[in-house]
Amino acid sequence: MTHDPRPFGRLLTAMVTPFAPDGSLDVEGAAKLATYLVDEMRNDALVVSGTTGESPTTTDGEKELLLRVVLDAVGDRARIVAGVGTNNTAHTIELANAAEKAGAHGLLVVTPYYNKPPQAGVERHFRAVADAVGLPIIVYDIPHRAGTAIATETMCRLAEHERIVAVKDAKGDLIASSWVLCRTDLAYYAGDDAATLPLLSIGAVGLVGTSTHFTGPIAKEMIEAYERGDTGGALELHRRALPLFTGIFRAPGTMLVKAGLRARGLPAGPVRSPLVDASAEELDQLRLDAAAAGLTL
Repeated sequence: MTHDPRPFGRLLTAMVTPFAPDGSLDVEGAAKLATYLVDEMRNDALVVSGTTGESPTTTDGEKELLLRVVLDAVGDRARIVAGVGTNNTAHTIELANAAEKAGAHGLLVVTPYYNKPPQAGVERHFRAVADAVGLPIIVYDIPHRAGTAIATETMCRLAEHERIVAVKDAKGDLIASSWVLCRTDLAYYAGDDAATLPLLSIGAVGLVGTSTHFTGPIAKEMIEAYERGDTGGALELHRRALPLFTGIFRAPGTMLVKAGLRARGLPAGPVRSPLVDASAEELDQLRLDAAAAGLTL
């Protein structure tokens, strides 16, 4: 497998999982939301069953059904990446095999969380998953949630595996990311919306976003502007979107994205416990953040 410099395009959204009022999976809503994200928000790819998709509270069966629904809706027009990361290597491999069988185009695998493995365990985990499937893998480095950062040397060794092709980078360490980028051919995607432009400046290729449920066209234009050498235009777009790039995380992003989608009349539904639906005050603030970015919710 040769490494594509942009294996999943420039813009991906970590899609929320729509639920019905009773909390069950909203299959029709998922298809409609995926279509909106590809056709109107200009996404090249979607991540299903990431943390924003409430993967901790969906069953393995629901994850597979959601993946198949999204693939049927937009899989011929966008690449669909299945979130399969857990803190159990064997379970992650089970989810990865199921996603591959369902037709996923790639996998998002997060650092094992809570049990805080040493770097040898982190490397073994990712290699075991990559050895078990034939799909390209995005390594998700998010130490403030996982509890463990992927060290530079570990990431460089993982890059030697032919199926480990990309990183969703939410580490917040530009120097560490820069060292990996100059030593490997991994495709780096920002995992924090507001960090996209800084990461582009050191060699990243795109964004796996949360606010991009609403800011997709702005984010896509910003990336394209930077790539064609219009750094001033990219900076202007970064500053325009910044209120929503950051505001979407005033509360857990899933809560605010779902509130904003409901306000727009799009499928979202409630969140599952232990999350709680955004309050009226939180929605009001989200609307102010959107307005500051020139958008309406």
